[in-house]
This record gives sequence, C-alpha cells and structure tokens, in this order.
Amino acid sequence: MTSVFSATDLCVSIGDKAILRNVSFSLEQGKILGLVGESGSGKSMSALSAMQLLPEGANQIGELMFEGKNLTRATDTEMTHIRGKDISMVFQEPLTALNPTRTIGEQVSEGLRWHLGLSRKDAMEQTIDVLERVGLGLEYGLIDRFPHQLSGGQRQRVVIAIAIACKPKVLIADEPTTALDVTVQAQILTLLKDIVKKEQMAMLLISHDLAVVADMADNVAIMKDGVIVERGPTCELFDNLSHPYSKKLFEASNHVPVPRQEPVDEVTQPLLKVSNVLREYPLPRASFFTRRQWHRAVQHVSFHVAPRQSMGLVGESGCGKSTLARTILGLTPPDGGHIQFLGQDPYSVSRKDRQDLQLGIQAVFQDPYGSFDPRHTVERTVGEPLHLMRKELSRRQRRKRVHEVLESVGLTSADANKYPHEFSGGQRQRIAIARALVTNPSLIVADEPVSALDVSIRAQILDLFADLRDRLGMAYLFISHDLSVVQAITDRVIVMNAGRIVEEGPTGEVFSNPKHPYTRILVSAAPDLNEALRRRREEENKDTH
Repeated sequence: MTSVFSATDLCVSIGDKAILRNVSFSLEQGKILGLVGESGSGKSMSALSAMQLLPEGANQIGELMFEGKNLTRATDTEMTHIRGKDISMVFQEPLTALNPTRTIGEQVSEGLRWHLGLSRKDAMEQTIDVLERVGLGLEYGLIDRFPHQLSGGQRQRVVIAIAIACKPKVLIADEPTTALDVTVQAQILTLLKDIVKKEQMAMLLISHDLAVVADMADNVAIMKDGVIVERGPTCELFDNLSHPYSKKLFEASNHVPVPRQEPVDEVTQPLLKVSNVLREYPLPRASFFTRRQWHRAVQHVSFHVAPRQSMGLVGESGCGKSTLARTILGLTPPDGGHIQFLGQDPYSVSRKDRQDLQLGIQAVFQDPYGSFDPRHTVERTVGEPLHLMRKELSRRQRRKRVHEVLESVGLTSADANKYPHEFSGGQRQRIAIARALVTNPSLIVADEPVSALDVSIRAQILDLFADLRDRLGMAYLFISHDLSVVQAITDRVIVMNAGRIVEEGPTGEVFSNPKHPYTRILVSAAPDLNEALRRRREEENKDTH
C-alpha cells in the first residue's frame, strides 16, 4: 500500500522540555492509523507537527515527508497552500474551531474559494454537496445559520465538511467524538470511515478511547511521554500487548469498580422523591402578534432515590438531564410537580431549613477547572460550602474538615495550599469530589463527572466513587451519556428522551435486555472494546477465506 505521509525520527521540544522523542509513523492510502495515549502523551502535538502549527518557541527536528517534500523545511506560504487542500484536520472542540461571526455556508466555502479558485456561486453549490455528504442536507437549512445555532453533533459534522471540502489526501482527526452522545458518535465515526474508504484518503485518528480506535483503525500506535511504545495491526496488537503501559490502558478500559457488598434497602423512606416534575422555557416569539410558545425540557418526570443507592440517569444532549439536575439541586424551581429531599420540599421551606437541606445534597460538575476560581487556594475552594455552617464550626474546625476530605479522596493536607492550575485533570476532579463531600451530604449529584478524563484516571475516579459509597454510605444520582460508566457504578438506571423517562430498572437488566426502542439504540451505539475486536476478527477471517 502506498504511503501518503510519513514521520521519521520526529522530535519536538519547548525550551528544555522534550515533547516528542523520535516519533515515526506512516499513513497509507485508504487506511486509518489510530494514535492512542493519555493526556500529555504527545498525540495532539504529533498532529500539530504534521500540520506545521506548533506553538511559538517550539523546536522541531526530523522528517515529515509528503509527496516527496519535507514539511519541516516548508515556508509558511507553502504550508498555507497545503493545509486544507492536501492535509486537513478535524479539531477536538468544534465550537472553538468555527468562527462565531460567520455563517456555516461562508466557512465551508472559504477553503473551496481559496484553494480551488471557485466563484462564490460555484463554491456555494459545492458547499451544499459537501454538507449533504456529511448528513446535513438542505432540509436542515444550515447554510445561513451560525455555529451557536447548531447542536454539538451538527457542529462536528460542519468541521468535518470543512476538512474534506477540497478532497485532501491526508485527514487528521484529533479526538473528533469525545464530547458527543453515543448515537451521534457512532454516526460521526461511520461517516469518517466511509469518507476514508470512498475518497481513498489516509487518516490519522487520535483518541484516548481504545474502543473507538479498535473499531475504526487498521493499525494502532500507542504513545506515552512523547514516545511510541508499541504499534501494529489492530487485532494483532491488542491480542499481544507487551508494553506495561499498553496493558495498563487495556485493563483500565475494561475496568469495573468493586461491586456493592450490601443490597440497597428500597423499602425505607426514599432520600429523594421526584414527583411529576415539569420544567419549561419560553421560546422567542416569531413576531409581536404571535402567541408565545414554550419548550418543555422536563415532562412529568417521577422517580425516587433510596439511601445509599446509586442511580444512573442517561440520555442524549437536550433530553433534560441537566435541567432536571438543576431543579433537584434547588437552582431552578419546577413549573409543576414537586421534589422532596429528606421528606421536605426545598422550594416551600424557610430559608434556614433550605440551607440545612443544601448541606445534605451536593454536586460534582463535568468540568472541575471551569467551576473553580483560579485565584483561590484548594483549601478555600473545598471549604466554600462550609459557609452554610459558619455558626457551627470555628475556622480551625473548618480547616481540619477540609484536610480530612482531601485525604479521603487520595490527596494530601499539603495540597490545601496549592492552586487549581497546579493539578492534573484527575486530581482536579478529586478536589471537586472533596468539595462535594465537605458538608457530609447524603446525596451527591454527579453531572458527567468523568467524561473528560483519560481511561486510567476515569478508572481511579470510579473506584473512588464506589469506595465513598460503601465507606460513607453515599447515595448518588449519576448523570452521563457514557453507558459504560453508568453500567459500572450504578444500581438502577433511568433512561430519558425528549424530557420523559422512557425506561427504568436495575442497571444490569436494562442494559442486557432493553425494552424501549430508544434504549436499544443507545445500547447498540455505545462503543465496546471487546465487541469491536470481535467484529474486526470476524471481518479479517472472512477476508482470508
């Protein structure tokens, strides 16, 4: 097979720090190379090197060969003509990759006009064709819309449309599906695979999700600390992992926390009771004379969480999960129905009683860095909820409590004097959990708490949740679109779609025998490493016979 692009002994350093060390790989026509590793391993820097988009101050040596030319010696003008036309990239976060001030039509057609010299009319005709190829036909009416008016899946498709518009020879996809729902992720991955096959592109797929790479890639390279530690054809590599880091990644991808030792007593008074809750938002009026329309984000939802129970809440973006979570946390009152926590309605009690209820329910958010004040020390950040108890606790007692919860989540007392930027992503999530624990709550609402984490760190955080549940008797409402996470940590699961509960039951039963069509779609779309390898082996066996 023809090698379209190759890297040989690529080294990149910033100052005295080596980022990439003797990295070599080749991309073949019509084939996908999966580059796997955790945050900081050098995956994205490899992609930026290939595009010659390294940050200021970076030093690079080695060879990047494309069509007989060493790109490390190419001028900015030469690279401007190569980028987008011959080598294109799909970035991880589409909202930041798109220009918020320009329409989708303008952004897709820009590359066509620049590289191919098409007129505005011809470029717009090709733009419509490209958007149709990525599943965004004229019926979606996206040409004149702006990025913020699109869903996450639609934005990612637009970024792919921009990348493939000029039919490049090399396509680099950097974590293209990390933040997407399982069904949208399945669609995007199928789309990328079809494009590579149809256009005979060479593709570099960068991901920390081994299940995605096993399903997509023909060959896999595993990277750690800027070095490729292992590589080979997909099935052959996963069947014969030899490097300790590769084995650790594989084990972490299949990791399941220690199951609960004691059964949950669901007969007792429920800790949280949600009864017929309705939450709706006003939509913009089409004109002054039209009647205002309302969007029902949560429609007559009812369920309960028992003490010490771990309840999963799954569904795609826009199904009402986070709106329901905000209502449960006392942040937005329901428009109908009622909520009871510890036998009381937080929206109808006095301010003093409401503060007491707030001590018993805390939240862990998806992005801990975004929910921390970067100017505050960890001690101040973790101790923040204790302002509700300032009359009961002295300053010394508050400090002692902060140090205790930091140690309970695997950090040290010395970490209390540091700032959030001094910690890794996994450590920051531990700090977020410590902040939730500091008031000794009965219930923790965890909203996508591990979606942005690497597989090994995710395994550690899930183990931590399971340990706290068993050791401290916590109850959880675990909100996620990652079914493998929910399956690993919860006792029962609720499936939401379009603001309604479509299925509820014991987690194992719902996932092994889904009854509602929507649940079946979610389960079938969820990436599974072992299932992906089994399918690939079957395909290879068919080809050899």
